Amino acid sequence: MTVDQLDPTPIYEQLARIIRERIKAGDLEERQTVPSETSLQQEHGIARGSVRRAMELLREEGWVVTIQGRGTFVAPRERWPKEE
Repeated sequence: MTVDQLDPTPIYEQLARIIRERIKAGDLEERQTVPSETSLQQEHGIARGSVRRAMELLREEGWVVTIQGRGTFVAPRERWPKEE
């Protein structure tokens, strides 16, 4: 799954949705490192700013946590948003 340049949904929202789905599917497990900005940028062919914005959105929603100097990790399951 990758971003669709022709989709009117903002690129950062598409990337956040992709990462969110990978977390839900178990491809990225609790406390596991999320791929780096550079690898996500290269994998999806998008700007670094879009990757940063996607990570910011996922942090706000509670899916990931960023620790200065260590990286971004999948948040513990109890911090994930409740499904409606």
